[in-house]
Amino acid sequence: MISTLAEISRNVAEARTRLLGLVAVGLLAGCSANPIYTTTGIVLSNYSEGEATPYVLQMSDPEMACALGEGVDPLLYSFSRVTDAPDTTGSLLMLLAANCSEYRAWDAELDYLRADFQGNVPAAKDARELAKRMNAEVAKRRLMSFERAMRAYEYDPGAENAECPFLFAEQDELTFMLGLLTGMQAIVNDANSGSMAGVPRNIAPQAERAAQCLDNEKWGGLPNAIRALVWLLIPDTRPSLAPDPWVVLEDSSRLSIEKGFRASMALEAVAAETFGRPDVLKDVIARFAEADNTIEVWDDYRLVDEVARDVIMFSSDKQWTANYGYRTPRTFFGQLSPERAGEEVETMSLDDLL
Repeated sequence: MISTLAEISRNVAEARTRLLGLVAVGLLAGCSANPIYTTTGIVLSNYSEGEATPYVLQMSDPEMACALGEGVDPLLYSFSRVTDAPDTTGSLLMLLAANCSEYRAWDAELDYLRADFQGNVPAAKDARELAKRMNAEVAKRRLMSFERAMRAYEYDPGAENAECPFLFAEQDELTFMLGLLTGMQAIVNDANSGSMAGVPRNIAPQAERAAQCLDNEKWGGLPNAIRALVWLLIPDTRPSLAPDPWVVLEDSSRLSIEKGFRASMALEAVAAETFGRPDVLKDVIARFAEADNTIEVWDDYRLVDEVARDVIMFSSDKQWTANYGYRTPRTFFGQLSPERAGEEVETMSLDDLL
């Protein structure tokens, strides 16, 4: 009797051990063995697309939005191991994450200009190298955002006779358009890094062609602004009857104010810096600041206008830091000198620093 009970006990113990082993193997096998993860991934992806994305686009805090991109993107894309990759939302998340990297690149660039102004050579060299590294990171993230946007709408930008994608809703149009914009920005960032990221330059003509799939008037001139930037980068892509790219950029900026988000103005500023047009840069900064008094921001896409503001402010800060050693004073946004007509040069009060 005792021996029988002992044998049963051994059998139960062995069965328990085998069961625990199977559970362990199941866990080690990964998410694919657990249908709950698949369901969770689908729910999270749908929520991000239907609720989180519209909410983020209405935000007025670009730095908080970029932190969301850096934090949520790895979580959301971890579920791509068990379900389809959420490329529509993922394109926006990586765009936001790239903005975080760009803010760090901007800080490094301003540190470089400040050190150069002060004649601190070692600090200037260090900041310059950091700025290049951060621009490479921005370029890589923006390239990924571009690629996700193209996959999301099954658009092959390299195809010889690529047809325009079917964009179901306004949010799809915006996602596709921002994907094209980030692709162009990736090229500029890579150039600023010394080509550390290896972004393919053929993105430029691809973006120029794809931008024609979008309604230029509806989207505040941004599609044509993208095309004009390509014409400047690669003059051979400009149609024979097309107007001067700088005229197109200025007109796109005008439309962007009318539509309520000034992304085209940011692109005009980037073009002015890239191609050495300080006159255009000074003018677009002034126009952006002046528009603050009249513009009715498109609430659904407020974040786009706020990011454009950051781009313009950085362009202004670079000019002020290079020439005066400090960023744009609050009451002088819109001009690149502390001098005003009929006024003496502003002197900074130390009381303002307390």
